Amino acid sequence: MNSSPLSNAWETRLSVSPEFHPGKQRGGFFTDLKARNQTAISEFILLGLTDDPALQPLIFSLFLSMYLVTILGNLLIILAINSDSHLHTPMYFFLCILSANDICLSTSTVPKMLVNILRQDQSITYTGCLCQVCFFIVFVGLENCLITVMSYDRYVAICHPLKYTVIMNPHLCVFLVLLSLVISVVHALLHTLMVLRLSFCTDLEIHHFFCELAQVLKLACSDTLINNLLVYLVAVLFAGVPLSGIIFSYVHIVSSVLRMPSSGGKHKAFSTCGSHLSVVSLFYGTGFGVYFSSAVTESARKTAVASVMYTVVPQMLNTFICSLRNRDMRGALRKILSRITFFT
Repeated sequence: MNSSPLSNAWETRLSVSPEFHPGKQRGGFFTDLKARNQTAISEFILLGLTDDPALQPLIFSLFLSMYLVTILGNLLIILAINSDSHLHTPMYFFLCILSANDICLSTSTVPKMLVNILRQDQSITYTGCLCQVCFFIVFVGLENCLITVMSYDRYVAICHPLKYTVIMNPHLCVFLVLLSLVISVVHALLHTLMVLRLSFCTDLEIHHFFCELAQVLKLACSDTLINNLLVYLVAVLFAGVPLSGIIFSYVHIVSSVLRMPSSGGKHKAFSTCGSHLSVVSLFYGTGFGVYFSSAVTESARKTAVASVMYTVVPQMLNTFICSLRNRDMRGALRKILSRITFFT
C-alpha cells in the first residue's frame, strides 16, 4: 500500500530531526532543563553575618584577630611539643595533631569570609563552595574523633598506668590518628557526592558566612530527602558513639581516682584530665548550643551568628586551655618564646 505525500513528509522530518519525536522531545526537554540548571550554577552568594556596611570593618577586625590568635597559638603549641623531648608522649602527640587540625578547621572558613569583606564581594564559586563543605566536614569530624581518642588515652593512663606505655605504643597512636582521618574523609566525601547529585535553580543566597551543608541543601530545587536522612543518621553516629566513648572513659576514670588513697594523687590525676574535659565541654557545648538555637529560632541570620561559637571560638580558646592549664606546656612555651625573643 502506497503512503500519502503528507505521511512521507512527516516520516522524512522525523528521520532527519529526531527531536521532533514526541517521546524524545519530552526526555530531551527535561534533560536540557536539568543541564541548564547545573551549568547555570557558577557561584553562590554568602550573605555573611550582617547587611550593615558600617559593621563590616568591625567584623573583619574581630575575625582577623581571632584567626591570627588561633594560627599563632596553635603553631606555638606544635613547636613547643616538637622541641621538648619531655613532651614526646601519646597525650602530647594527640594534642599536637589537635592543634594542627584547629588551624585547618579555622582556615577552611575564616579566610574566605575575610577576603569577601575586603573585596566587598559576597560570591563563592560552585566548586569552591563544595570544597568548603567537604573540608569543613573533614576537620570537624577529625576534631570529634581526636577528642574521643584523647579520652581513651587518659583512661589508659589513669586506670592502667603500669600498662600505659605498652598499650599506647607509637604504632597504636599513629593508627588511631590515621583511622580518625580516614573516617572523617569518607564521611565528608559521602556528603559531598550526595550534594553533587542535586540541582539548584534560582535562589543561590546562603544565609551564612561559609558554605555549611545544611544551608546548601536548603537551596536545592530537587529532592533532598536522602541527603537529610544521611545528615541525621551520620550526626547521630558521629555525636552519639564518640560521646558515649568519652562518658564511658570518664566514668572509669572517676571511679579509679576516687579509690586512690592520697589526695595528692587524686589532684594530679584530675589535673591531667582538666584540659581535655574543658576541650570536650567547649566542643560539644557549643555544637549542641548552636543546634538547639537553630531549632528554636527561625532567623537564619541569628543561626549564622550563633554558629561562630563552634566554628571559630573553640579553636581559638583551645590554645589557652591547653597551654595555661598545663604546667609542662607552660614551661615548653616559655622556652620557645625565649628563643624567639633571643633571635629577634
